[in-house]
Amino acid sequence: MRYNEKELQALSRQPAEMAAELGMRGPKKGSVLKRRLVKLVVNFLFYFRTDEAEPVGALLLERCRVTREEPGTFSISFIEDPERKYHFECSSEEQCQEWMEALRRASYEFMRRSLIFYRNEIRKVTGKDPLEQFGISEEARFQLSGLQA
Repeated sequence: MRYNEKELQALSRQPAEMAAELGMRGPKKGSVLKRRLVKLVVNFLFYFRTDEAEPVGALLLERCRVTREEPGTFSISFIEDPERKYHFECSSEEQCQEWMEALRRASYEFMRRSLIFYRNEIRKVTGKDPLEQFGISEEARFQLSGLQA
């Protein structure tokens, strides 16, 4: 996937769903744990050097797996390359749990499934499709297409 660097930098400056200084170790062999400001914005996880305003990098949180590692730590890996893991160390078990939950909810697919679920719940209660008023109720991306919401 291609990204426009200026657009990504602008997105990194948007208000974050979560942000904290965490220990972070990249996927390369011999990578060491470094303190990074980690910021979740929509479905991107930006990471910054603690003394810089521009991100060092970003992870697109699609088709990824968030996994508990040791106490107070978790990792992010991607389905295409599960051995390539980014490791994060939190200051507490509670902080670790909060990050893991937020990261799992950040993907487009999670948001899509949630929309479909709540759309069907509203339809059951009201008898009306809540998306109809926006003229998008028939769009394929809002259909179950074999998924169980």
